[in-house]
Amino acid sequence: MFNAGDKVLFLSCEDDPRAVGKTGVIIDEVPPGPLTEGRWTVGSISIWIAPVLVHAHEIRKIG
Repeated sequence: MFNAGDKVLFLSCEDDPRAVGKTGVIIDEVPPGPLTEGRWTVGSISIWIAPVLVHAHEIRKIG
C-alpha cells in the first residue's frame, strides 16, 4: 500500500515508458478506485514527464 508523498521507483510504466528507472512521488491521498482503474497517480518524475497512472506492480517504494 502506498501513501501520498511516498517516493517510488518505476519498474515499468505502461502509461509512459520514459519513466522506467526514474523516481517519482505518489500524489493520491486515498487508494485508487474505479475511476483510475486501480492505478496510482505518480508525479515529480521529470520536467519532461507529466504525472502518470501506474498499477502497484509497476512501482516500488523507496527510502
